[in-house]
Amino acid sequence: MFPGYDFGYMGWMMLGSIVFWVLLVGLAVFAIIRLTPAREHGDEAVAILKQRLARGEINAEEYQSRRSLILSK
Repeated sequence: MFPGYDFGYMGWMMLGSIVFWVLLVGLAVFAIIRLTPAREHGDEAVAILKQRLARGEINAEEYQSRRSLILSK
C-alpha cells in the first residue's frame, strides 16, 4: 500500500522465525519444569527432625511421633 512500508516475504519469515523460537524455548522450559522432580516439604522437615535428634534436642519417641505426623500430611 505505502512504498517502503510493505511487510513482504522477509517480514513474514522474520515473524515466523520469532514465533518458532519463542515456542521452542517455551516448550523447553515447560519440559524442564514438568520432568524435574518436585521437592516435598516433608523431606526437608524430616531432615530437620533428624538434625534435632542428633543434637539431642528431642528424644527418639518425640522424633517418631513428629515424623509420623509430618508424613501423614
